[in-house]
Amino acid sequence: MIGPVAGQQTDLKAVQIYSQDELIAMINENTHLDRVVMDDCQLVQDIEARAATLKLPAYQFLWGDMLAWGVCLKADPERGIHYMHEAAEQGLPAAMEQLGRYYAVGRLVQKDIDRAIVFLREAGSLGNLKAQLRLAELFIEGHGSPYDYEDAYHWLYNAITADKGQHEQIARCLQELEKLMHPKAVRKARRPLNS
Repeated sequence: MIGPVAGQQTDLKAVQIYSQDELIAMINENTHLDRVVMDDCQLVQDIEARAATLKLPAYQFLWGDMLAWGVCLKADPERGIHYMHEAAEQGLPAAMEQLGRYYAVGRLVQKDIDRAIVFLREAGSLGNLKAQLRLAELFIEGHGSPYDYEDAYHWLYNAITADKGQHEQIARCLQELEKLMHPKAVRKARRPLNS
């Protein structure tokens, strides 16, 4: 029997690849990059394969984020944004929200409020609360079309959150949107979510 060589660490443990659901939960909690680092960057090749070859949207987003910020590999923001776009095109709300946020503030890409609104509106329609809030804030700042205010109000009016700060932010956005909307539109926007 061969034992460990003197001075070698024997506590290295193989890390299992994340399930799609587990990865989406990490992305929604914004812990996905921390997890890759915590796993000692052992899964870089597996993540790349699932993004580039299998084209799984959650892995495209993770790989894009890793490339954009240089997590476990050399930063390549252009390729990173490309993979985030691929994930968004496949309908991953977190990718749409992040791209919308990046275009809204000009992070890694040129600031483009119109593009931001497109991404945030789509993510918001899929129930992404972060996107709904950011979209409402853009509308309150005077961007976008008044025709879209009703949808933003409707989503936030029906939002459910246990986070007190988020709850207060929703209430503030609703109050500000009401000032921009016709009372009839506000009444219509207060309908139940699935009606």
